[in-house]
Amino acid sequence: MDDLLSEKEQIEKMRTWWSDYGLYVIGGVVLGAAILFGINYYQTQKVETEIAASVHYDEVAEHVVNGDLDAAEASAAKLDSEFGNSTYAAQSKLAMSRLYMDRNRDEDAAQALRELLETSGFENLKHIARVRLAKILLYQGKPEDVLSLLEGQANAAFAARYAEELGDAYVALGRYEEARASYQAALGEAQPTVDQGLIQLKLMDLPAAAAATPGEDDSE
Repeated sequence: MDDLLSEKEQIEKMRTWWSDYGLYVIGGVVLGAAILFGINYYQTQKVETEIAASVHYDEVAEHVVNGDLDAAEASAAKLDSEFGNSTYAAQSKLAMSRLYMDRNRDEDAAQALRELLETSGFENLKHIARVRLAKILLYQGKPEDVLSLLEGQANAAFAARYAEELGDAYVALGRYEEARASYQAALGEAQPTVDQGLIQLKLMDLPAAAAATPGEDDSE
């Protein structure tokens, strides 16, 4: 009998507890389910967005390979308007800059790269963009702009490439000792990412060290 009463008391306690806290339990379950649904929905949307952006980028890449500038510009513009913050939109700017250079439209190529550099994120792609933009600026005869673009940039993977472009800019400005130092820095990496033979030739082409300043006593 005592056991029966004890069991009834336990049931009554459970009923009382459920009456007091049941709504909180149900609310917690519903909230947890909503959070889980939201996470799954976000992930699904993110994947679908990535897929859609990749389709647009494939179109851009195909037009670039085929040399169809008008179609490439249209596809790149659509990609940029719909998925402007995606990696694919950033990559399309690199592709378009290459196509513009093939068409001798160097200023359009430079602008595409500048737009990439002005976006947030995509640091690895930005290093590529800086190197390519530096080459275009040198082609345009703007070595000072190359210095503004590259001086102070620090990245181990691109250090040699930056150093080579800086060396070329210093040569264009007649700053040969700085050019020499930059080329030597480009040759100093353990695993070369630049054409070291070409850089050696650039070093050999540099003028000899400047002669003594006129008026100095060189009789010794």
